Amino acid sequence: MAKHCAANERVKRQYFEYLREAQRRNTASVDQAAAALSGFEESTGHKDFKTFHRAQAIAFKNRLNKQVSARTGQPLSRATVHSTLSALRSFFIWLADKPGYKSRFGYSEADFFNLPEKDVRIAHARRERPAPTLEQMQHVISVMPASTDLEMRDRALVAFALLTGARDGALVSLKLKHVDLAAGRLDQDARDVNTKFSKTFSTWFLPVGGNALAIVTEWIKYLRVTLLWGDSDPLFPATKIGLGPEGGFTAIGLERANWSTSEPVRRIFRSAFEAAGLPYFNPHTVRTTLARLGQQLCRTPEEYKAWSQNLGHDDVLTTFTSYGSVPGYRQAELIRSISAETPGVSLDERIRRLEQLVPAQAGRPHSLG
Repeated sequence: MAKHCAANERVKRQYFEYLREAQRRNTASVDQAAAALSGFEESTGHKDFKTFHRAQAIAFKNRLNKQVSARTGQPLSRATVHSTLSALRSFFIWLADKPGYKSRFGYSEADFFNLPEKDVRIAHARRERPAPTLEQMQHVISVMPASTDLEMRDRALVAFALLTGARDGALVSLKLKHVDLAAGRLDQDARDVNTKFSKTFSTWFLPVGGNALAIVTEWIKYLRVTLLWGDSDPLFPATKIGLGPEGGFTAIGLERANWSTSEPVRRIFRSAFEAAGLPYFNPHTVRTTLARLGQQLCRTPEEYKAWSQNLGHDDVLTTFTSYGSVPGYRQAELIRSISAETPGVSLDERIRRLEQLVPAQAGRPHSLG
């Protein structure tokens, strides 16, 4: 059986260029489209896309519905199936008007990649995202060792993630010049920092309590004063690998360069939570922790808008819907406390107060953070 089709490879290269340059998709989105097309081609025996027919779409859809995840051993989630089929539908819609293809099939053929509406609703359903509590994060940081350069770096990285909510991609690309300790600010400049959607924005240190700020301050002082590093040096340097005492390769200190991927950040978080005797939470869940903290601390819509901007969100609804769902235990507390509301406050007044929490842009679409 053929392993590839030359005509398919050529048209896929054109499509990936279209996604990157015209649609401004990032590498992850292009990779997702490539994976979806690869799976589809495997199911058809790598037939030329010119032979595309609705029966192929239906057969592939049925195949996905029966497929098992290699990671979990469970059937693929509706969200995974939906994203894969959506990527294929978009590709064949794009392909339908290209020379050599528009006489073979029409736009409507791509609609056979659609899932039933109930499956789409399941795929899009928002579910409570597990996230560490503020107290758990503070405990993890407090028990992390700091006797070596590498341990100091790891502890400062976790503390800085809590203090700023910076994504792991940003954390590995930060330099000392991006942090202003006197102002309590992180400048996420997209020219240097790997921010989502290449967005440039400033983040002020959040009031998370504990010793996070002290740890970060101590770390930056160590880099600047003890190691004599400057503005262009990494805030969280990569691990330097060299020959150990017994001749094998081992970690021997700090490399004066940034990490090339965000995998080390996840590894540091995993080790830190395990050492603290807590279940693992990945770095991104800290943003959920901070969104929930903002719900507790912010007293006005303006304050929550500022908190939302601090997380890099243009639209406060992104913070509300993507990160700020009320945890189950807190939902129960709030429901039980409703009966304890001040009797003198009317229902209309309560509704008015709730409406103040959602800005006038509620009807506008928003992107996931």
